[in-house]
Amino acid sequence: MQHDDLTSPDTLSAALAETAYLADDGLATVTWLAHSLQRPLLLEGEPGTGKTALAEAIAQLQDVPLIRLQCYEGIEASQALYDWDFPRQILHLRAVEALGREGRDAGELEAELFDERFLQARPVLRALREAPCVLLIDEIDRADDEFEAFLLEVLSTWSVSIPELGVVAADTPPFVVLTSNRTRELHDALKRRCLYHWIEHPGLERELAIVRARLPQVEETLAREVVTLVQQVRDDESLVKPPGVAETLDWVRALAALGRSRLDPEVAAATMGAAVKYREDAERVRVALDRMLAG
Repeated sequence: MQHDDLTSPDTLSAALAETAYLADDGLATVTWLAHSLQRPLLLEGEPGTGKTALAEAIAQLQDVPLIRLQCYEGIEASQALYDWDFPRQILHLRAVEALGREGRDAGELEAELFDERFLQARPVLRALREAPCVLLIDEIDRADDEFEAFLLEVLSTWSVSIPELGVVAADTPPFVVLTSNRTRELHDALKRRCLYHWIEHPGLERELAIVRARLPQVEETLAREVVTLVQQVRDDESLVKPPGVAETLDWVRALAALGRSRLDPEVAAATMGAAVKYREDAERVRVALDRMLAG
């Protein structure tokens, strides 16, 4: 990282904790290595385990811009790299005509149309130009093979070629974090370019520490009871979508907003939509809640 005192994974872990992001030893080590070796960091894991939050924490820690590219099915290279502002180009042509300058050299006019002022930089091009920064490529598993190949080329050279303007290369490579929820397998070529880490759901004490760090104003009893319940729910392998840490935080926020200091069963049942998003899972949460309170 840029700070002189971040000389080891331990110092990085401590610095991240100051942003309320608690990284375990494995995650802190691979993150520190990714920066030191100038390698992209590929994070996989269930939704809500803190993949995106790590990129946000690094940007906050380094006080650099966070540039996010949200991937989706059908995304194309132009939507990640750059595009030309066609409406402004057309207005420019009309202005030239209105000024009676139709006889100008065609090459000169074309050069004006593909001038920097008409270039719309998308996230990848912005990251190359604005580095040092953090480039978050979120949910890369939603994109297709062709987009993966495009990203692989950029991440290998830290540069892109714009035919009308030339090559744009990063003076300092951005710190790149790619996230995947593993809806499909990524290609080996992209994985080889990156350092890899699978983020697990945290254990009870670590998740409780995360809640304390993110929501210090919440009652300790409420935080522990919610985290304990969520941990029990996650043990059910038949869940459609186990709640992640993000859902735990949302549930605690919802209960705290209602002025609760304990896990009241009726209010918990009414607010569980903050943590579970499927009817089948909601039934299992009710069973776990009854069992927990009965114990």
